[in-house]
Amino acid sequence: MELTVVAASGGTGRHILDQALAAGHDVTAVVRNPRKLDGLGDRVRIVAVDLARPDAGALREAVAGAGAVLSALGATSAGEEGVAERGTRAVVAAMRTAGARRLVVLSAAPIGTVPSPQRPAPPRHDPGDGFFMRHLGAPFARTRFRAHYADLARMEDVVRGSDLDWSISRPPMFTDKPGTGRYQEAFGRNIRGGFSIPRADVAHHMLGLVGRPETVHQIVGVAS
Repeated sequence: MELTVVAASGGTGRHILDQALAAGHDVTAVVRNPRKLDGLGDRVRIVAVDLARPDAGALREAVAGAGAVLSALGATSAGEEGVAERGTRAVVAAMRTAGARRLVVLSAAPIGTVPSPQRPAPPRHDPGDGFFMRHLGAPFARTRFRAHYADLARMEDVVRGSDLDWSISRPPMFTDKPGTGRYQEAFGRNIRGGFSIPRADVAHHMLGLVGRPETVHQIVGVAS
C-alpha cells in the first residue's frame, strides 16, 4: 500500500516509518528537516514541509495516491504550540483535494476530558480511567501539558469534523522500551490500568488500524 507518514522523523513517526518500510509499503515521509532521514536512500520519498507553516501544494503532492495517511504530529516544545491543529487542518484539506480518504492520527489518553471549541464541556472523567488516573494521573497531566493537550483537543475537532475515514489513537505515556506487539485497545475510552506504552507499539497499532474498517470514525484507546 502507498502510505504517507506525517512527522515521520519524530519519536513515534520514525517508528511508523520504519515499520511501514519493513512491511513492504511504499512510503512518503513528510518532515520539516529531510536530513533527519539521511541514510534511507531511495527506500522512501521525502517531502519537506514545515507543518507550523504548511505548504498546501507540497502537502497535496505528499498525499496524492496514498491509500492512507498516518500522522504523529504534535508539539515537542513550547515554540511549536498549535502545530497539531494547524498542520492537521492543512493535511485534511490536502487529502480532500487529492482524493485521499483514510487518515489515522496520534492523540493522547487525557484528551477526552480536555475542552475544545467543538466539545466545550467534555466529561470530567474518561470512562476507562480507574481511581488513580481520575484523581491523580489525569489531572496532573492536564496541568503539566495544558497547552499541548489543548492543541491536540483542537486537532481532534478538525479530524472528527472532516468527511474523511478517520481513526484517532489515544495512548498514555510513551516509553522508549522495545515494542512487543502486545497491547490492549478499547473503543471510545482509555485502558483501565494502562499507564504507558512503548512508542514502537503505538506505531504498530496505528499501522494496524489502517486496514480495519471497524475503526473508521472511532477513537481508540491503546496501552500496554
